[in-house]
Amino acid sequence: MSEHATTALEASLPVPRRKVWAWAMWDWGTQPLNTVIITFVFSVYITSKAFGPENTTSIALSVSNAVGGLIVALIAPVLGQASDRSGNTVRNLRWQTWAIAALAACLFFVAPAPAYLWLGLGILAAASIVGEIANVNYYSLLDDVATKRDVGRVSGFGWGMGYLGGIVALMALYFGFIQPEVGLFGVTDAGGMDIRVSMLFCAVWIALFTIPTFVALRDKPKQAAPRVGVVASYRLLFASLRRLWGTSRNTVRFLIASALFRDGLAGVFAFGAVLAATTFGFSAGQVIIFGAVANVVAGVSTIAFGYLDDRIGPKRVIMISLVALCVFGVGVFALHDRGQIVFWTLGLAMCAFVGPAQSASRSFLARLIPEGRSGEIFGLYATTGRAISFLSPALFGLAIFLGSLATGSDNTQYFGILGIVVVLIAGLVMMLRVSDPAADETL
Repeated sequence: MSEHATTALEASLPVPRRKVWAWAMWDWGTQPLNTVIITFVFSVYITSKAFGPENTTSIALSVSNAVGGLIVALIAPVLGQASDRSGNTVRNLRWQTWAIAALAACLFFVAPAPAYLWLGLGILAAASIVGEIANVNYYSLLDDVATKRDVGRVSGFGWGMGYLGGIVALMALYFGFIQPEVGLFGVTDAGGMDIRVSMLFCAVWIALFTIPTFVALRDKPKQAAPRVGVVASYRLLFASLRRLWGTSRNTVRFLIASALFRDGLAGVFAFGAVLAATTFGFSAGQVIIFGAVANVVAGVSTIAFGYLDDRIGPKRVIMISLVALCVFGVGVFALHDRGQIVFWTLGLAMCAFVGPAQSASRSFLARLIPEGRSGEIFGLYATTGRAISFLSPALFGLAIFLGSLATGSDNTQYFGILGIVVVLIAGLVMMLRVSDPAADETL
């Protein structure tokens, strides 16, 4: 970026706290999509034996995730540009949020039978796609609620609110429907009804708790820009990449580095429940309890690290987090035969650093974005993150396969954590070449 360029954050004026709270409520409100649906509850349900052999359902889940990731990679930057040109970021976020709630409600119709496998995976993939696109618009609103001096705290606060929302939602579902033999409204596990009703709960939660966001935030008046088609949008996209390479190679280097380490961070959560159940013998209920505690740890640490972000810069927060994750990940592998206490200790320690790395990554990019290009650059952020989203799953599976060859055992899931550590190390090495905008204002 040219030293004379004005970033979106530099153009921001101080923001009332109520507006920051309203912005963060979107993280709280939509968290059930990630915590309940994608990670700890519905994905476990859809890959259970009720839907077919475990290998079949797991492979089907990976295929649906890969297709969803490809779609996001293709359309996120175009939609981000569209929001920048139209100035309808909040409006777009609103209908995307309602779509997420509607798709969550549709999961109620996924009964526990093989015939419903692809219906469930299709709805899950659609919800994931819309959620990723909504994140592009949500992230681009960061410069509306933060300034250059407090972007780390605001970003960390949003992530923290999301994690805390996840714990409340998980506990409500666990004690209300999943753990009791007869839950609220007489719901039982017959026909998977406890899980299916939980999806309706998620839909209501998403629609209800995001209301403050859309009451407090408004689209800024903006001169209408000419509408362009999809092909023209991609021409603009490639022109944007060329311009970005010419004006801010540091931003391009960061997009590459963050794509690597964010995929590793996603792998920590995506496969954490698998390791807990298969390697450390956690029951389904224990997995949910662990997920709830993990969200508390991640939420508190992310909010705390948000203040550190503003003091020492986002790059240092990212580097500290990645080093810690690699060390604890290797520890999980090395001590896998020491019982559940190992996963409770080291697994939670890893959770304490996932959120800070995610939040600092968002605030890092927000410090670089030129005024008026938030949607476009965060669209590229989503695209680069999805472009290699196959890497952690692939290396996780490859490490397990190599582990089985080396040991002759049929249960070598603990080797998978080494595959994720490799991705995190790759991101860490790439980050060494990235300058910190908090320390160098003329990147």
